[in-house]
Amino acid sequence: MEATRSNTEVAMNATLTSPELTRADRCDRCGAAARVRAKLPSGAELLFCQHHANKHESKLIELAAVLEKSPVEV
Repeated sequence: MEATRSNTEVAMNATLTSPELTRADRCDRCGAAARVRAKLPSGAELLFCQHHANKHESKLIELAAVLEKSPVEV
């Protein structure tokens, strides 16, 4: 007898993506326009202007954050 999947079993391979940054998104440090999203392993997200992203980049990488830069100026 061949094993079969139950009807409730579903394969999940969807990738969750964050929405693009907009003009309304602001840096969590200074309130300037956000250009970089830092995704922390805990699931938290921080938004930074380019200045503060550059300033904190090494620490964010040390924390295993994923940095997503806005492809265009917002």
